Amino acid sequence: MARMLRGLVIVAAVVVALQCCELPRRTDGRCVLFNFGDSNSDTGSLPAAYGFYLGPPAGRRFFNRTTGRWSDGRLYIDFIAESLGIRYLSPYLESSGSNFTDGVNFAVAGAAAASNQSAIPFTMATQVNQFLHFKNRTRELRPLGQGSMLPEEDFRGGVYSIDVGQNDITLAFLANLTLPEIVAVGGPLAAAAAKVEEAVRALYGSGARKFWVYNTGPIGCLPQTLALRQRPGDELDPAGCLARYNAAARALNTGLAAACRRLTDEYCGSATVVCTDMYAVKYDLFANHDQYGIERPLMA
Repeated sequence: MARMLRGLVIVAAVVVALQCCELPRRTDGRCVLFNFGDSNSDTGSLPAAYGFYLGPPAGRRFFNRTTGRWSDGRLYIDFIAESLGIRYLSPYLESSGSNFTDGVNFAVAGAAAASNQSAIPFTMATQVNQFLHFKNRTRELRPLGQGSMLPEEDFRGGVYSIDVGQNDITLAFLANLTLPEIVAVGGPLAAAAAKVEEAVRALYGSGARKFWVYNTGPIGCLPQTLALRQRPGDELDPAGCLARYNAAARALNTGLAAACRRLTDEYCGSATVVCTDMYAVKYDLFANHDQYGIERPLMA
């Protein structure tokens, strides 16, 4: 399984880059990563924020202890860190034992890009504000030899990754909106894509120049979605996934792709914006699960 996930990270890293300029070719051998998002990449912020214990089976497959990840092993962000030769990203909201030498993880499980229906108040705008606070405090504390000690060049040269949106879809359906209402112009998914674009613009304004935007996966294939959200008569797609949830995911991804194109055109020559098609990567796991040694992809 670990080998398969490593391969998927490599696939995700080489998907189509929406850009008019070439990707940077040189590196000084150091990478700093600032990550924003939800449970797909939260390495412990939610348990730290609310002070609860996320017990077994979390962590049992790799860490052999609970780590605050909503997984029994590593998340894709952990495999990326391993490939880059950097530490696993510490969650921003964890006050004990955090190390921000190689970057910071602002992602919080349950966070939405834009929805105000979530009980989790860490939207994209909030996470970006937390980053700006972290950067300002780093500047204040650096002369005192305190804080993260990240130099300014790490903020300028760091990679800023964003993976958020699936909770906006879930919350829209929980609000009893119909699929046409959810995917409509001016609807909740359009608002989510707009918030991601706003986040990139705000980070660019603070000096960020390398952006990695993930679209959302086929949420209709998640065992949790199928177990809790499927209703009598619901249409299933060829892979056995809830069609309306996946249709919503594709609609959000269309908006995110358009945002990536706008940003790429606007920032060409001054910044790099890469949009990764996580929907295609993840859907392949369900549609062609036998190739990956997965027997029952729709069951937890």
